Amino acid sequence: MKVLLERTDRFRTGVVPEGEIRPHLADQHVGRQIATVRVQSNVSQAQLARAIGISFQQLQKYENARNRVSASMLYEIGRALDVPVSRFFDGLPGNGEATAPLLPVDERLEFIASAEGRRVIEGLMCLPPRVRNRVSSLISALREEIDPDQCRSEH
Repeated sequence: MKVLLERTDRFRTGVVPEGEIRPHLADQHVGRQIATVRVQSNVSQAQLARAIGISFQQLQKYENARNRVSASMLYEIGRALDVPVSRFFDGLPGNGEATAPLLPVDERLEFIASAEGRRVIEGLMCLPPRVRNRVSSLISALREEIDPDQCRSEH
């Protein structure tokens, strides 16, 4: 019984001060990897959700680790994105390093996968291309005015 308790304690999620339970590190990692592979594959949440037979809201919950992804669903996601299931565990601490190195998840991908990022992109997509281009120019000008050095980064 002691071994079982130690094992479950090791995998238990932490409790934040407000009493809200945080998602497990592995669930967060897998969710971020799903979002990363999806974005790198140029697949929208709606497209992937349709391909695997769930709502895009459910996919958002998987990507944000609000819901855990079952093994069968992870299998379906991997098939839809044409990657092995193991890809979603690449880079997970303690997962061994036998897999290929993982491309870093940068702030841009995290923003795109966030609710705010989705709202921004959906809003932009509703605009005519000419107006989108002007909004993009405005954002670049604002960024240059606020922090010129940031504009010279690799972003």
